[in-house]
Amino acid sequence: MTTLVMDRTAPARPKLVLATAFLGIFLLNLDSMAMNVALPGVGRELGGSTAALQWIVDAYVLMLAALLLSAGALSDRFGASRAFGAGAAVFTFASAACGLAPGLGELIAARLLQGGAAAIMLPSSLALVRQAFPDAARRARAIALWTVGGALAIAAGPVVGGVLAGTVGWRAIFFVNVPIGIATLVVLSRMPQSPRLMRPLDPLGQVTALVALVALTFGVIEGGQPLAFGVAVLAAVAFVLVESRVAAPMVPLSLFRSRTVTVSVAIGFALNAAFYGLVFVLSLFFHDVLGLSPMAAGLMFLPMTAVVAVANLVSARVAARFGPRLPIAAGQLICATAMLALLWGVDEGTPRPLIAVLLVPVGFGLGCAVPSLTAVLMGHIAADRAGMAAGVLNSFRQTGSALAVAVFGAVAAGAGEFVDGVRLALGVAVVMLVSAAAISVLLPRRFTAG
Repeated sequence: MTTLVMDRTAPARPKLVLATAFLGIFLLNLDSMAMNVALPGVGRELGGSTAALQWIVDAYVLMLAALLLSAGALSDRFGASRAFGAGAAVFTFASAACGLAPGLGELIAARLLQGGAAAIMLPSSLALVRQAFPDAARRARAIALWTVGGALAIAAGPVVGGVLAGTVGWRAIFFVNVPIGIATLVVLSRMPQSPRLMRPLDPLGQVTALVALVALTFGVIEGGQPLAFGVAVLAAVAFVLVESRVAAPMVPLSLFRSRTVTVSVAIGFALNAAFYGLVFVLSLFFHDVLGLSPMAAGLMFLPMTAVVAVANLVSARVAARFGPRLPIAAGQLICATAMLALLWGVDEGTPRPLIAVLLVPVGFGLGCAVPSLTAVLMGHIAADRAGMAAGVLNSFRQTGSALAVAVFGAVAAGAGEFVDGVRLALGVAVVMLVSAAAISVLLPRRFTAG
């Protein structure tokens, strides 16, 4: 049962709310992408192996993936403005801790804290936008602008990370978050407080989900630890048992009786795994094999990430005319074809501009598939379960990112030659994308209203 707790508040200033939420989603995505191109510099300064560098990325993504499952309920329970403010405060503190970290252990611990804060900020920022724009047409435009914040951060992340790491040093990637975070908190203090919805929480489900994800990722990164895999299996079984028994599960298992939900989360997992796994291994390839500076490595990704926002618009128009299947399946096949070209055509002697051009279809394919995938799932789910379904989809996508960094990094590091490892990792990505494209035929032909 949900209870509404009202607060005495002043009227919201919609544009100010939108700007704050935009800044929040921009920061979260920027931090995630910027760190990839700076990893070799971190390794040189702090003495980290490939496995340690994987943890720097996965510590953030794992916490984001696991906590997204219940972050929406937390945001409702404490109010979107309070939740966003708490998340921004912790994110700012954790960013400073990352920048000051004396060793890899401290850096990874601070990244865990960052990821947890990001999980709270993501749904609460969207909730703020929805509350500030009661008119449906204005709200749709506001949410579109909110999503642009994430797309712009994906495009800018590698370049910003490369510039900062190549000029000031990798620590600046984290320090730049601090003044922005403080400014966000100042603005939030001038905004009205959101109402609270006393939704029930599922702490045992959250703990078992987190243990399963961390144990599985640890097992992969650390070279196939049987104990870690055993813990992951036990925790996953415990999660299913908990969710089947509690009165208010954070992930109702009945959701997966729907073919649309099951296929959507599987495709979301594959898309993120392929994309973020590619970014991770190519970042190391650019530094370690091609000898590029962090700035040059960031610029290599710019054409790929810059087309994501354009592809988002193309996806919406194609889906409106032909249905969602086409942009979802075509986007994945475009990604797979581009990765196949990279697999066969890229080595130490490949011209740098050619590599950058070959990466463009990867970004375009991702940008085509994701918006339609999200829309088809949201249209299939009843309105009162939309937030929960969105949390499940995004959690599976982030889990794909985390496991891809673990698996692709292990594959690349375990091969005799790093170039051969990169090719093998790309081969895995191609198989995933083609398989996911094949099951796209199981999705509805047209959008439906839940």
